Amino acid sequence: MRGRSDVLEPAILGLLHESPMHGYELRKRLNLVLGSFRALSYGSLYPCLKSLVDRGWIQGTESIVAPHTVASKRARIVYQLTADGKEHLQQVLASSGPATWEDENFDVRFAFFGQTDAETRLRILEGRRTRLTERLETVRQSFARTRERMDEYTLELQRHGLEQVEREVRWLDGLIDNERGLRRTRPAGTGRPAVADTPVEDDDVAPARTTEKERG
Repeated sequence: MRGRSDVLEPAILGLLHESPMHGYELRKRLNLVLGSFRALSYGSLYPCLKSLVDRGWIQGTESIVAPHTVASKRARIVYQLTADGKEHLQQVLASSGPATWEDENFDVRFAFFGQTDAETRLRILEGRRTRLTERLETVRQSFARTRERMDEYTLELQRHGLEQVEREVRWLDGLIDNERGLRRTRPAGTGRPAVADTPVEDDDVAPARTTEKERG
């Protein structure tokens, strides 16, 4: 359960840093950010929100119900970051250790690269590439050892997994090259997305980025 909180908490803080939201809107946005948690339930969301409130990182305020609204309709609670929450979020976004390279954590961190300084973005991308390169070698070795014993469907599944990792490594190569280019041409710590406003001259890089992130 703690593993899910480790992913949910920074995602919630990052979204609330953009704007205050009530629970329903926050859940919809989280389902877009957390690709593997598309079925995120309120049973998972609200305990996490309560924990963040208890730690003083967010606060909830009842929204005002319009006069013409049906009296029985409950007022929604709007959540927003506190000063302590903003400080904690900055600490989270400045981290770049091995945990940020893992599948679910990486997706969340990448979703908030616009709020992350350039040096940290590059460290996370390079760490993720190292992790996937290690995984790629392991998958290749396993594939070579067992392919003779696999039926055609298992073989295709293994090949599919191998191709997925290879595509993400190529995608990361493009992002890393672009980040290094940004560091040479722009001040560090701008917190801008890696490829948002810089033309990509290599025709192979831009399509690779779009295809891989759409894996959701």
